[in-house]
Amino acid sequence: MHRPADLARRHGLSAQAVRNYERQGVLPPAERTSNGYRRFTDLHAKALSAYLALIVGHGYAASGDIMRAVNRGEIDTALRTIDQSHALLQRDRETLDTVETAVATLTGTKPAPQSRKAVPISLLAHRLGLRPATLRKWELAGILQPERDPATRHRAYSPDDVRDAELAHLLRRGGYRLDHIANVVSRVRDAGGAEPLAASLSQWRKRLTERGRAMLTGAARLAEYIEADTGRQPPRALINEAKTTTLSA
Repeated sequence: MHRPADLARRHGLSAQAVRNYERQGVLPPAERTSNGYRRFTDLHAKALSAYLALIVGHGYAASGDIMRAVNRGEIDTALRTIDQSHALLQRDRETLDTVETAVATLTGTKPAPQSRKAVPISLLAHRLGLRPATLRKWELAGILQPERDPATRHRAYSPDDVRDAELAHLLRRGGYRLDHIANVVSRVRDAGGAEPLAASLSQWRKRLTERGRAMLTGAARLAEYIEADTGRQPPRALINEAKTTTLSA
């Protein structure tokens, strides 16, 4: 048997945090002493270890959903949440691959120096061989963010907007969806251009690798908890089914 402080000390948490986790359903219900104090078992220790490991790879919200589903005996629901996290990681990897390809293309060319003067939509559309309506559609998708001329209210595309349009055109020819392109262009825009972004891509990939490894660790801890819980008693879903059968009989 363990006190909340015992479990907390192992992970650098407060005892109140452990009590909160039990109250939130992240940990299975604790036993109570005659005077109302919580008493946790080794099973709770495994549950806490699993939850904290899951957080690193899946985040707080998804990890809480996973643990609550397991504690209800709904393993398939927990696995579905895990699958969604892996799908998100895969999508982030694909985005990174796309960014690396696009940045390599942009930084590998030597465009002629251009004026810092903004250009109208007609000129940019002609330059890219597109219709103005296509550029307006990209704006609605969040890919382009042109300013408006104060006098005419016409769109004015800065050199950065032109760069984003060229990148979007490149990715669109590659068959990428508009929402995916908007994500890539946002990365470039936040980094201040293709060149600064190129320097940060290795760190981005490193974070994705760390996230993937954390998911593996979380899966191992969760498997240990599920196995210990199953070994201690029949799965909760079977217990609930047995209770229902007994009552109906």
